[in-house]
Amino acid sequence: LDLFSFPDIPLRLFLYWLYKTGGIKPSPPLHIRFQTLLPSRPVPSQPPISVSRRGGSSTPSPWARLRSESTVSFPSPSRAHLWIQRSVLVCLCFDSTGCFCSGFGRIGRLVARVALQSDDVELVAVNDPFITTEYMTYMFKYDTVHGHWKHSDIKLKDDKTLLFGEKPVTVFGVRNPEEIPWGEAGADYVVESTGVFTDKDKAAAHLKGGAKKVVISAPSKDAPMFVVGVNEDKYTSDVNIVSNASCTTNCLAPLAKIINDNFGIIEGLMTTVHAITATQKTVDGPSSKDWRGGRAASFNIIPSSTGAAKAVGKVLPELNGKLTGMSFRVPTVDVSVVDLTVRTEKAASYDDIKKAIKAASEGKLKGIMGYVEEDLVSTDFVGDSRSSIFDAKAGIALNDHFVKLVSWYDNEWGYSNRVVDLIRHMAKTQ
Repeated sequence: LDLFSFPDIPLRLFLYWLYKTGGIKPSPPLHIRFQTLLPSRPVPSQPPISVSRRGGSSTPSPWARLRSESTVSFPSPSRAHLWIQRSVLVCLCFDSTGCFCSGFGRIGRLVARVALQSDDVELVAVNDPFITTEYMTYMFKYDTVHGHWKHSDIKLKDDKTLLFGEKPVTVFGVRNPEEIPWGEAGADYVVESTGVFTDKDKAAAHLKGGAKKVVISAPSKDAPMFVVGVNEDKYTSDVNIVSNASCTTNCLAPLAKIINDNFGIIEGLMTTVHAITATQKTVDGPSSKDWRGGRAASFNIIPSSTGAAKAVGKVLPELNGKLTGMSFRVPTVDVSVVDLTVRTEKAASYDDIKKAIKAASEGKLKGIMGYVEEDLVSTDFVGDSRSSIFDAKAGIALNDHFVKLVSWYDNEWGYSNRVVDLIRHMAKTQ
């Protein structure tokens, strides 16, 4: 297999495709021989992919020897999976002590924007081993959905420093989270937003790098989940790794809490009509686990699964087992909408329900829950920082016990604001 002329990323994607499609059929041990060595020049911005067993921890990547050896061996890889990991992190400092980090993808860059517009948050460092500092600057400055960054000048001081106005921000290029010097950077709070380290054991790697707390910006199978406005008061300072749940759970949970607190929920079904995300494909492509998910995102309405409704049962135990749901991925770039259909214990007219939601949006859940009566559409909610905006005109009731409720959310900007809010709350409890 002559791979001499292959750039690094296409090479790895090609090998990954071979593995997933059966072109590489591993049997212990697996050997891949290259007729020609790749160039010996270092490419620090594109480290080798890692190899991980399903459900296991990552092991040192055999691909690391690709530039110096003609044979790469995988010991006992009968169930090995090749993960192309984007360990992209940003370090943000709260006041003079607490701080946090986030993946520098869609959510990470927006979390950084939220932080830079906040009086009590200071951006102190960014870690991204995959892109240059110059490209990092470009990605932050220009955003197709949320527009050009206009709050301060951003420029490149050198390959290890960004300048936001006069403020220097250190840039790291460390792939292994254990080796990122969070302690030296003063990062007490790390927001794990790579989408890779979403369970407690993997997220704990940041603690070894000097962080004191880790917030996972995704649902987690074993880390406690908190939704601001719903159950953040259950957080205690002895918990070091938490999950901020998903953007959909952050929209659904406040709405479900209001209905359950006022009228009781017997059971319910949720559907989210969700904007495109980075995991979808621009054109039809392979997707072994979710065949429909492999279809072109910009041309299709794609039914998909979601654990958002069931996750509500984790943040609101009284609703555990009462809700489930699904998703439709649609060809819009941002803003999604939840359709919650529930059967209530207490009789309530649709007007009664609207009054309860409006009262909550103006009271305890102000800034989290919104309420609108105008004839709005999805783009009207781009840049809305609230978790959930109830559309009073869109819902319907069959009778006083059966109702459909509709609530919008900017699945990028609203969620990013909640990440910052959760860190603020955690810092206050210390």
